[in-house]
Amino acid sequence: MNDMPSQKKIDQVKNLIEKLGRAKALFLADYRGLTHQQLETLKKSLKKAQGEFVVAKNTLLKIALKEASKEPFDQTQGRRSFKDANEKLEEELKNPTATLFAYEDEIAPIKVLSDFIKIHQLPKIKIGFFSGKIATGDDFMKLAALPSRDVLHATLAVRLKGPIYGLHNAMRWNLVRLVVALNNVKEKRR
Repeated sequence: MNDMPSQKKIDQVKNLIEKLGRAKALFLADYRGLTHQQLETLKKSLKKAQGEFVVAKNTLLKIALKEASKEPFDQTQGRRSFKDANEKLEEELKNPTATLFAYEDEIAPIKVLSDFIKIHQLPKIKIGFFSGKIATGDDFMKLAALPSRDVLHATLAVRLKGPIYGLHNAMRWNLVRLVVALNNVKEKRR
């Protein structure tokens, strides 16, 4: 028997390591029960949200996680260190497992997968890695309930503008009162 890994498996591990390096968040899910058509529909939806749902052998994903945990943490690229989470993630690599990778906006792919789960009752979320910490299935549902990044940015902008507008109106009101008072003095002198 040949113990040497095939080139295909080596390439799959490299591909997984690259995905782990780019991912800002990931979740492991048991996808048993999903049809091929449902998987393809989910993958297309996630691609639009800058996410990816990848089915890979657990042994290959374990190897990729170990290699990715050796990579240094890089905040500028949004890369996360899997070093502390590696053991807990590996514990969940039983039965058929797919991985949700979130690349740009961490929440958007989670929302897409959550909406898919509401319709099909599958896949089942096992565990994840979000914001540098292990996340449970319950955490996944809480994250899915959050507003999108764009909505949060818009809300923040409105809330930051509020005090500025209030200050502007208060100063404007005082200036208007001063102008009215000066006009009244001017009219009395005539």
